[in-house]
Parts: sequence; structure tokens; C-alpha cells
Amino acid sequence: MTGLNLARKLIEAHLVDGEMSPGSEIAVRVDQTLTQDATGTLVMLELEALGLSRVRTEVSVQYVDHNLLQADERNMADHLFLRSAAQRFGLWFSPPGGGVSHPVHMQRFGVPGKSLIGSDSHTCAAGSLGMLAIGVGGLEVALAMAGEPLYLTMPRIWGVRLTGELPDWVSAKDVVLEMLRRHGVKGGVHRVIEYHGPGVATLSAMDRHVIANMGAELGATATVFPSDDRVREFLRAEGREDDFVELAADPDAEYDLTDEIDLSTLEPLIAKPSSPGSVVPVADVAGTEVHQVVVGSSANPGLRDFAVVAAILHGRHADAQVSLDVNPTSREILADLTKSGATLDLIRAGARLHQTGCLGCIGMGQAPAKGRNSLRTFPRNFPGRSGTDDDQVWLCSPETAAAAALTGRITDPRTLGFAYPAVELPESSSVDVVVLEHPLPPGLAKEVELVKAESIGSLPELDPLPDRLDIPVVLKTGDNVSTDEILQAGAAALPFRSDIVKLAEFSFTRLDPTYPERAREAGDHVVIGGENYGQGSSREHAALAPRSLGLRAVIAKSFARIHASNLVNFGVLPLEFADPADYDGVEPGDELQLEDLSRHLADGEFTVSNLTKNTTFGVRHRLSPRQIATILAGGRIAEHLGGKHGN
Repeated sequence: MTGLNLARKLIEAHLVDGEMSPGSEIAVRVDQTLTQDATGTLVMLELEALGLSRVRTEVSVQYVDHNLLQADERNMADHLFLRSAAQRFGLWFSPPGGGVSHPVHMQRFGVPGKSLIGSDSHTCAAGSLGMLAIGVGGLEVALAMAGEPLYLTMPRIWGVRLTGELPDWVSAKDVVLEMLRRHGVKGGVHRVIEYHGPGVATLSAMDRHVIANMGAELGATATVFPSDDRVREFLRAEGREDDFVELAADPDAEYDLTDEIDLSTLEPLIAKPSSPGSVVPVADVAGTEVHQVVVGSSANPGLRDFAVVAAILHGRHADAQVSLDVNPTSREILADLTKSGATLDLIRAGARLHQTGCLGCIGMGQAPAKGRNSLRTFPRNFPGRSGTDDDQVWLCSPETAAAAALTGRITDPRTLGFAYPAVELPESSSVDVVVLEHPLPPGLAKEVELVKAESIGSLPELDPLPDRLDIPVVLKTGDNVSTDEILQAGAAALPFRSDIVKLAEFSFTRLDPTYPERAREAGDHVVIGGENYGQGSSREHAALAPRSLGLRAVIAKSFARIHASNLVNFGVLPLEFADPADYDGVEPGDELQLEDLSRHLADGEFTVSNLTKNTTFGVRHRLSPRQIATILAGGRIAEHLGGKHGN
């Protein structure tokens, strides 16, 4: 019998329904959940709508890390609401300033072998510890907290063998950029990436976090690393060595797909504006002028990632034209940077230190000047995500970022003319548990009232899917449209994340500012999409807000995994062109007819009539019978309130 890879072992250990056959629907038990403030307010409203008394997971944590700029009263109102909801439903609570969810969860709660889902697409970062960690929509997290399993398509397991060791001036970010260079932003769709081989041992747990985090940019369901001595080393430094469990693939494990990277052959890489998949060697674009460098985010959150920048800048100063911004990712990391003297090195080099959190990564501050190049150690550079319409955001390693800060130009760090600095990290971290609030005991929790300011809205009521739709095409998009373009983040929109009625006014406005008004006038309508529609953030607002304006269906060439699930969860029909060439024959303003939907959805493929052009085209779907029932009911909340959920 052939040995098992680690990903299949983890899935098998949590499997509660279905067969582990790629492409079939399975259900897995959820041990842990995380939510953050950009998505968590909606999750808490969903828990309230479901009538939940207390979470049923082993660990659930609510983080406040995205929208920290309190420009008016709304953000603090949301934070107060989230704290009261955490107390009411039995979650841990990490307040503003506590740190970015992913590294903090890894430091305080991550346990090898456990399953974790989160309403943030970068939840997959916890695969660095040997966890089965998956980013999903908020409603799926809410249902998991209510005791339900997670339903997903059984992925294929993609084994990536690592050999060799990274050379000087090359780091973990360059590994995942190499994966993106080879395979693009769709390369991991419906796959779990499992890294194995002798090169894995040369990467620290936080190095692995960098690689696992950006598995989301490849479209992967999850990324898995073994739990080995490097994981034990990490947990020991966090004072949690007792949580260590050794986990690895069998020696004769097989994979559905394979790839191999010799780490010693890698060079500094960079993703050009405006896609994580537009990767080229830094040397190819060296000399390009730079006006901003930002270090931080969940993609490069480790102490080493900041310490190496400080070491490169030690005794030097950033170029006068460069705004050098540093976002520490946790209080613990900021404390360790300060103890080592690295914080002072950064300040003396001209860096501006911001509070611990996501901030510029989701467009909350640090917006670059229009048309000026900004180099960031972030995971995403989708158009406008930074908060600037004509942004020029590049993604790179801390080493490449530091080199640009010094020279004012994109610079291959190997050409700086001095030796790669040695960075020594402490054996024990400055563990900070005081800021985390424990779940209240059940007796006290049930007495807590949710703190709802006027800015906290309610969930819209969604009606079932009609059996016939005569609907206009209100919008047509291109390929790789992200959820940031469907429903923007940033300082203008994100403060309304708790009020769907107001947030809906930002739907698709990065692509067409007239969409909200035209959608409201049209009522029920359809959007046409290209390939990989809905890539990026797990933000379920990108499904719910357009649905509240009348979106009934999206017909696209293909869908990103999380957004397709979010559409289903709120009763929006995700359909694919049976022949992608038919995309060219449908235009905004066309009237489409979809009829006998309950029967045709059961068939899997059917014909859509274009009444305007007197033509037809075929569509298909990848929905399970369970998902079809959800859409026909008008979404999962409507389905549960119809009697399928017991408290």
C-alpha cells in the first residue's frame, strides 16, 4: 500500500463525510476558527441571526487588526461591538494593537495537527505549523462555530520538493514568488500545496509562514508543511513546547502533482504592478525609481523579517525621496525588536513606525502617491487595493525592500556592496498574553448584551431563487477580477463594513462607478466575469453587498474558490460558460433568460437565452446537491432559519 502524504493524513483525521476523491464534496471537522474586524462584524451578526448561545469549537479568536484608523466614531463602535460579541459567544478577543491575526494565532494558539478556518484568505499561513488551515467566507466560520463541519471540494495534493539552501540576500518570500512566477495566480486552485524534502529543514517556522501565507495568491485551498524540529523550536520559544506533535508524510508518500525547487538556485524576485503573479527577477527591473517602501503584513510577519531590514539599514539612512514605513505585526515582535536595538536602528535610518496591524495592506493608511512606485513586503498588489486609484505597488522580500529604501531605486540587494548581515534571534520570545482576553464563563457570557451603535446594521433578508429569471447584464468584467475590485477595502469603504446598505454603494465602483445606481434600478440582474473571477480576499461582503442590490447570478469563465462559496452562501448562482468563447457574445444591456432552474441545476448543464441578440449559449456549474439546495433557499442563513438549524 502506498504511503500517505501529510495533507491527506490531516484531511482524513478530520473527515466527517464524503470520499477523499479529488473533485468530490467532503466535510471536515473544525477545531479552531479566527475572525478579524474587517470580516468579523458580519460573522457576529450571523451568529446572532443563527441564535447561537456559545461557540462549539475548541478555540475561536476574534482579532482586531485591519481597520485601526479611528478617523471617526465608526471603527471604535465596531471594536466595542466585537468585544461584546466575543464575550457573549465565548471567543478569545485580541484588541486593537494586539497584532495581525495570522502571526499572533501562530504564536499563541497554533497546534500541529489541528484544523483551523478563518474569515481571512491568509488563514492558510498556519499550515506552517503542520495545521490544516483554510481561508473561507465568514458565514462558513459562523456555522463552524455553531458546530457544523466545513464543506469543501476535495483538493488534489501538490507535492513541492525543496532541496538545497537559500543563498545570501534571498529569503522565503522569494520562494513563494518563484511559485507564482512558475504557476501564476490560478496555479493552486482546488489544490493543497505540500512542501517536503531536505530543503524544508533549512526554513524556520516563520519562513514557512511566509510561503504558506501566499498560497492564497496561488489560489490554493491550503498549504502544508511538516511539523518537525523547526516547529518544536518555534513553540519552545513561545513557551508552548508541550503543544508540539511531530507530523510528516510517509517516506513513500505519493502526490497528485509534483514540482521541485532547488533553494540554492533562487535569486531575488519581485512582483510587478498590479498582480502577485507578475513576477520577474529584481535584476530585470533594477534602476526603477521608488518613493515608498513598506515593511510588514501577514506575508512577512516574523521577527527575522524586520530584524534583517534593521541590520541592512544599520548605520545608514534611507534615501531622501523614500517614505520608509514599518508595520510591526505583533506586540511580541515589537518588544523583541526593541530589546535587540533593531527598533532604534530603524528609527535612525528614517523609518516611520506604525501600530501593530495590517494597515496599508488593506488600504487603511500608507496610500502611495498616484503613479509613484511603492515596494511592499505584502501579499497583494491588486489595482487600487493600496487606497490609490493609479497605484504602482510591487511585492518583494525584506532584503529587496531594504535595498530600495537605501538607494531610492529598485535594487538587487546582492549589489549593495557589503556583506549580508548576520541576524541572531532570541531563543525565547517576549511572550505577551496580557492583551488577550479570555472567553467568559458561560454563566457570565449569557448576561452580556451586544453593544450596537447606530453604525452597526443588520443582515438583509434574502428571498429564494425564482425558477425563472429574465435579467439584464448590468456589468461585464475581465479576467482575474479581485474581491477588492468587486467591493473595495480601504479607508473610504471599510468603516461601513457593519452596514451592508451603505457598504453596497461601493460595489464594483473601482470597475464602474455607476454600478450601484444601475443595479438598484435594474433589480434582479446578472454580472458577466472572465477567468478566476473573485480572486483574493475572503471578504464575503463582496457577495452579500451586490446581492442586496439585486445580483442573482454571475456567469464567468471560472471562479476563485472562496468567492464562489460566498456567492452560494448568499443565494447568488455561480455559473461557468460551457464554452469560454461565448463570453465574447454577451454584453452589458443584454437581457438573459434562465428558466426551469430547479430542474436544470440538478442536471448540471443547461442553456441560457440571450433575448436581446436572439442567441443561446451553454452554462454549467460545479455545485453539490447541498449547495443547490442552499441557493434555491436564498442562502445558508435563510436555509437554517427555515428549520435546519437547532441551537
